[in-house]
Amino acid sequence: MHSTFASELEEACGLPPPIAMKSKLTRDKRVAEKRRNGGHAILELALIGPWVFLLFIGALDWGFYACALISLQAAARTAALYTSTSAATVSDSTTACSLVLGEMANLPNIGTVCSTNPVVTATSVTGPDSATATQVSITYTSVALIPLPGLLRKQFTITRTVKMRLRS
Repeated sequence: MHSTFASELEEACGLPPPIAMKSKLTRDKRVAEKRRNGGHAILELALIGPWVFLLFIGALDWGFYACALISLQAAARTAALYTSTSAATVSDSTTACSLVLGEMANLPNIGTVCSTNPVVTATSVTGPDSATATQVSITYTSVALIPLPGLLRKQFTITRTVKMRLRS
């Protein structure tokens, strides 16, 4: 039990009354305050939610494009390594195409031939040191993803070209 002297001392020191001593009026004030502040979370979600969704879509799209760029560069290097093995393989686009298809197999929108997507060309060129070299060019058109106006287009066409000196 709480004595009157203790309650007078608590009031003089500015201490709050014990929990058991709080009145029903204080409890009703807390309930009313919770009801007044209850809609703020919904309003914040309505204002911030679309921006978070757009950020998620943008990150997903950029991740896909980065994966496509890495796969395309690896495929171009692989095809250039093959075509630079001898003078007979310098312009062998058919085998270079099968190597490219193997490297890019994890990407969507890849056909079974290299005449539409991806487009692979292997040609014989003269390098900067006047030696015979090979040039492999690959063009890939991505699948249509969700465009973000002003940031990302719906579809990208990426071209990578690798030149490599004949190794034999």
